[in-house]
Amino acid sequence: MSCPICAKETVKEYRPFCSRRCADVDLSKWVSGEYAVPSTDPEDIEEAIDAAERAAREGKPH
Repeated sequence: MSCPICAKETVKEYRPFCSRRCADVDLSKWVSGEYAVPSTDPEDIEEAIDAAERAAREGKPH
């Protein structure tokens, strides 16, 4: 198995990474928002709430 950050061989202690450094690089990417799950939710929170309420009334999953 190779490290997802630098592609070196992984080390059991830091798996799936090869080192503490690569684990920290990965964590930094999550914290900074570099990794993000795409969403089709409206940007505006009020629009999101309205859409969720409409879906609930119509019996659709949101």
